[in-house]
Formats: sequence, C-alpha cells, structure tokens
Amino acid sequence: MTEMNELPERESMEFDVVIVGAGPSGLSAAIRIKQLAEEKGEDISVVVLEKGSEVGAHILSGAVIDPVALTRLIPDWKDDDSCPLKVAVKKDRFRLLGPAGAIPLPNFAMPPLMSNHGNYIISLGNLCRWMAEKAEAMGVEIYPGFAAAELLYDDNGALHGVATGDMGVGKDGQPKDTYMRGMELLGKYTLIGEGVRGSLAKELIAKYQLDKDCDVPKFGIGIKEIWEIDPDKHNEGLVEHSFGWPLDEKTGGGSFLYHMEDNQVAVGFVVYLNYKNPYLSPFEEFQRFKTHPTVQPTLEGGKRISYGARCIAEGGYQSVPRLTFPGGALIGCSAGFVNVPRIKGIHNAMDSGMQAADVLMAALGEGRANDELVAYEEGWRKGPIGKDLFKVRNVKPLWAKLGLTIGVTLGGLDMWLNSLFGFSPFGTLKHGKTDAQSTLPASQCKPIDYPKPDNKITFDKLSSVFLSGANQEEDQPCHLVVKDLALQKSSEHDVYAGLSQRFCPAGVYEWDESGESPTYVINAQNCVHCKTCDIKDPNCNIIWTVPEGAGGPTYPNM
Repeated sequence: MTEMNELPERESMEFDVVIVGAGPSGLSAAIRIKQLAEEKGEDISVVVLEKGSEVGAHILSGAVIDPVALTRLIPDWKDDDSCPLKVAVKKDRFRLLGPAGAIPLPNFAMPPLMSNHGNYIISLGNLCRWMAEKAEAMGVEIYPGFAAAELLYDDNGALHGVATGDMGVGKDGQPKDTYMRGMELLGKYTLIGEGVRGSLAKELIAKYQLDKDCDVPKFGIGIKEIWEIDPDKHNEGLVEHSFGWPLDEKTGGGSFLYHMEDNQVAVGFVVYLNYKNPYLSPFEEFQRFKTHPTVQPTLEGGKRISYGARCIAEGGYQSVPRLTFPGGALIGCSAGFVNVPRIKGIHNAMDSGMQAADVLMAALGEGRANDELVAYEEGWRKGPIGKDLFKVRNVKPLWAKLGLTIGVTLGGLDMWLNSLFGFSPFGTLKHGKTDAQSTLPASQCKPIDYPKPDNKITFDKLSSVFLSGANQEEDQPCHLVVKDLALQKSSEHDVYAGLSQRFCPAGVYEWDESGESPTYVINAQNCVHCKTCDIKDPNCNIIWTVPEGAGGPTYPNM
C-alpha cells in the first residue's frame, strides 16, 4: 500500500485565472473576464472550482435580490426566458413580534434603502446554475465536486494557484484502493470566492495580515426552510421581515417569509452569533418562530420540502479586510459584503467579482502576473459596494450595544441621516468583541427549555438534515478538526455547558455523558458547511476544513 509520504506528484494545469467558488461573485468574475476578453479579441483561460457536487448544491440565501449588479453584468437578462428572476416583489411588510402578536411597522418610516421595490424573490442556487451555463457558453471551465484544499505559492511568496484535495484517504490518514491525488491549478491570478469563513481565505488573511487595519469580523447564522403551502394562503411576491420574539431584547436577529412561485414560501431565521447565553439554540429558536400566531397559519396544512443553514458575514464596512495580496484577491462573502439591515449581499458579491475582473484584465493587458491588484482594493469603497455598506455601518453595533428597542430605533435614525445627508452622529462605531468572545459562562445564564417538535410545524435536527441532502464519505479524515480535546472538555463542556451541541444546526456535535467521563462525538457526515463551529466555539478550538470531493449538502433550490 502506498504511504502518505510516498505520494506521487500532483498533475498540474495552467490558466490565466483561477477562481475558487461558483457562487455569484466567482461566476460574475468569470463572465466579466470573458466579456472583456471578447471585446479585446483575446483568449483568456478561466477555471472555476466548486466544492459542491454541482453548481448551486452548496448555495443558500434568503433571497431577495437587488438586480442592479446583474443588470450591469448581463443587461438583457429580462429578455432571457431561462433567467430565474421570475417573481418581482409586490408588497413589503415589516413587523415587530411579541409572544402573542405583532406590531406592523409603517413602510414610510423605513429608510428608502430598505424598500424592496424593483427587487425579486429568487433561489440563489438556481441563479448560480443559470450563470454557470452563461459562463460555460463563453468558454469558462467549471469543475464541480472538486474542493480547493490547499494554497500554492511561488518562490516570492505570491499566490500561484490552488490544489484540490486528495480523494480516497481513509480515517487513518492512509490512501485507500480508491486513492486519487489532487490536482494543481495554477494561474497568473487567483480569486477567492469561497463564501463565508472559507478555509483558504482564513489562511490568506493570516498570512498577509489582511485584517490588521480593520475591525473584528462578525457573523450571524441563517436557517432556512422552503414550504409548499395551501394555494389559498399563498401571496406571490409578498416579502415579510420581522424581528423580536422569540429572541430577547439583548439577542440580535430577525426573520423572513418570502412568497415564491409555485405556492412555495421561503421561511428563514437569523441569529447574530454574538449572543451571550450558551444554552441558546438558533435551530430551536427558528422552530419556535414558526409557531408565532402570525406565521403558523401560513404553514398549517403545508409541506416542508427543503432545509439548510449557513453563516452570514455581518461585520460590514468596518470589518472588511484588505482584499488584495500578491497573486490574487478576495471577492464576495469571502470579503464580507453583506448589507445587514437590507438582508442583501448578492448584488455586492456580483459587483466585487466584476470589479476584481476589471482590474485583473487591465493587469493581464500590461503583461503582469502574480502581483497585487491594488486598484481593486483602492476602488471598492468609492464604488457601489462601499456606498451601500457605508450607510448602514452602525446598525449592527448599535443593536449589539444598546439592545433591540433603543438600538434598532437609533439604527433606523442613523440610516435616515446617512441616506439624506451622508452623515452619522456616531461616526463609525466599533463592534467590540468577537462572536467567540461574546459567550458567557453557563453559570451566569439560565437554561432554556425548548418544546418538543410536533413534526407538523416544528421538527428535530436529524429530520431537517435529511432534507438538506447532507452526506460526507464516512471513511475519511474528519474535516472538523478539534485542536485540543482536553480544552474542549475543560472549557466548552465544563464552562459553557457544551454549547456546540446547540449552536450547530445539523446535530454534528454531541457530548456523550454515558461513560465515566464525557466523550466528544463529531457526526461529520451531518455537516451542512455553515461554519458556525469555526466562528462561535469560545476558544476557536474547532477548525472547519473542506471534506473530500463533493461532500456536504445538496440543495435543490435554496
């Protein structure tokens, strides 16, 4: 049997541009590069790596899209019958929820940037599938089922490409009969669009100290289900946003119902990961939300058809790291371009891919390679992304510091002042602690007694994970790396009451208390790649890495 230290050399392929991630940013970059190459009569080779089994398999978003960036990229998208933007927003509702009812918030009180007029309710996975077809028709090579697992550097320390993970490695770390060495994909420039908390982006941020001049990153976890409901209850084009119950005054988050086509409703719940109580379970809070008297009647008699979860980059303007480094750049959610109060980031992700492509093509035109695309870093804050994020930069810090009532009120006022006058009395607020540091010891908090699921409106984690299609090859090294098991026992278990059992929305982590000493069990095959563990563990003791091949969820239209 071949030993790991006797492995064959990787085969390599060379391209002008390597893109990691077939999400909206990566596909926008690929399409834009090919558009510019066609205008110049040049042949620029572009490859896109996607860790999902197919494009869209790992994509999850609300989603209501502002089509402004799509229009810049593909101006005639409305003339294409295959484009999945079918349901225009017809009505906006905002509500503050209490335990027994809701207070409607008038639309005229909302800053103009909160309006969804002209936006569309979509499946982001289906949009990415459509964009991938466009990209491939232009000559972009897309390789789904191949996770970029390693960064490759040249002799000068510049990023030179990536390597896909080896396949057919057993739990013992040794090659199996099915072993296949990963491939090297080398490029003059490499764009990293892995999504939130990507493992390669983390390495690049650390290696090049890209975060030394920015605020701490902040995150939320978004959990989503798609329901097929009674046609009499369906209201195509209706968008409902709410906040408040079941979360308390000090815990940030919100919820949505989006009425899609075909009598389907997207139901979602977001919890900011700076929550303090280790007994809180975002998954269980979502289940409680569905029992609210303004929500449950919509779902009654319906059928839940999809489930998934992913983290959201919520730090905003002040938390965006430096985006460029020798040989490449961060784009999309790897950079952190979500507008939190709008619950929108797709348009900014697409814009970032296009902006990076413009700068990259100019560099290639000058005969450059593997240097820093400085103009991308210098330009984004002055462009549409920077202007979009700057107006809302204080909303999350105000909520975190002052709580729901005062924080949201002042956040709304701040958005009005920024929208009307380009001014904020608060300047640019800091976020403070990281999400990992925000959790209090269990001794300072009260346990939360969550009701059992009724299997009609509310469900358990395992039946939910089944709907996600999550699957990982079991005989492989665990992609969830616990750096210090003793620390996990003495701190995460003993001090924080085993909060990983609750923050994970997929039942990956368990503390088995049946023996003399608690045993940490990791059900890696359940993982839906949300990255919460990599963010919320109080000691940053869990490291999320890519599993083998096409492992993870298989979302049909999330």
